[in-house]
Amino acid sequence: MATRSELREKVMTILYQIELYDKNKIEYNIDNVIKENLDIDNEFVKDMVYGTTTYLTEIDKIANENLSDWTIDRIDSMGRSILRMSIYELKYMDTPDLVVINEAIELAKKYSDDNVRKMINAVLDKLVNQE
Repeated sequence: MATRSELREKVMTILYQIELYDKNKIEYNIDNVIKENLDIDNEFVKDMVYGTTTYLTEIDKIANENLSDWTIDRIDSMGRSILRMSIYELKYMDTPDLVVINEAIELAKKYSDDNVRKMINAVLDKLVNQE
């Protein structure tokens, strides 16, 4: 059984793939993209992927309001996926704030550069402190 951390990594990969498909105007089915990346049916992954894609406009707006002199579309694709899914998880799921932030930072350390990691951390910190 995959850990939540491993599942979040899958979510990030799926969101990244979906963004590439959208950018290149390739048709896709979200369920198929999930199945390609995941051996088992997992509700957490489905919730995160569907939630993040459903509320994308709102999530990007929240990100942009909390990024200093920067916009989410200027962050690398992996970083963008991490930030989007983390904002979704903070806003719409019951995961403790600290867990969401720590998981996002770990993913960013692995897949993005230090500046992106710092931006993700700053945005999530701001969001948590607004609530």
